[in-house]
Amino acid sequence: MIETRDLTKMYGELYALDRLTVKLESGDVYGFIGPNGAGKTTTMRILATLLTPTWGEATVCGYSIYNGAKDIRRVMGYMPDFFGVYDDMKVIEYLEFFAAAYRIQGPERRKKCDQVLELVDLGYKRDALVTSLSRGMTQRLGLARVLLHEPQVLLLDEPASGLDPRARIEMRGLIKELRNMGKTIMLSSHILPELADICNKIGIIERGKLLFDGDVQSAIQKVRQRTRIDVMVGDGRNAEAKAFLEKEKGIDGIEHKTEEDYLLVTLCEGLNDGSFIAEALVKNGFRVKMLKEEAVNLEDVFMGITKGITN
Repeated sequence: MIETRDLTKMYGELYALDRLTVKLESGDVYGFIGPNGAGKTTTMRILATLLTPTWGEATVCGYSIYNGAKDIRRVMGYMPDFFGVYDDMKVIEYLEFFAAAYRIQGPERRKKCDQVLELVDLGYKRDALVTSLSRGMTQRLGLARVLLHEPQVLLLDEPASGLDPRARIEMRGLIKELRNMGKTIMLSSHILPELADICNKIGIIERGKLLFDGDVQSAIQKVRQRTRIDVMVGDGRNAEAKAFLEKEKGIDGIEHKTEEDYLLVTLCEGLNDGSFIAEALVKNGFRVKMLKEEAVNLEDVFMGITKGITN
């Protein structure tokens, strides 16, 4: 559905985008992650045919960005991080205006507008002025606008930017619904834990270069060199358990997290199964209250792969 090959954008001597190569299949939800100035918005603007690259190729649904701009705009919906609204219009008027721009005519126009309003849960605001909407409602209205022509591909640039926690949860639920409808979605976000719940693939970009491209689990494995296990025993004996486990084979190191009172056990390289820890503790009279593999989230992955460099 989306494919780029050596996509590059330069401003003078500065590489805003440096030989980006990615591929999204039908139904993919691709989380595009990177610091400010990394090249995320530049990529989306090129894919939306709003910006011409310096060199390289990109196609959307088989159409080239160079000679298929009109075709791409028919199959794509692009929601930028900041977009203008017409304050003196009602919500339904705003949508009908854009539906007319998409050449949706007659009764079909009102039907489409009502459908997208229900999809984004703004039906009760159809006669409200756009200027009266909250930030979260405005974001949902912007998403409704790009869904009017039933695009196959969606580019969502920071759709949850500036939203309160409830609005973020609602936006996440809406993106999941679009995913279930079979849409191919590329979205950028700074709220990394939420991307893991939505996306089946991620790309991490820094200073215009793609540092990682693949599924979330592969990203976690790339960052985590050793398996680490959280261990807690009963009766306040964690310090005693630490001294005991330090003599066990297969353990490379143990850290006592005194504030939360549990042990962080690092296994030796190549060892992934920590079940022997529980067996050893129980055999020697300890009550095991917790034993689980340490969770690694997208924030850990992002910090492990990037260097904090921006253009």
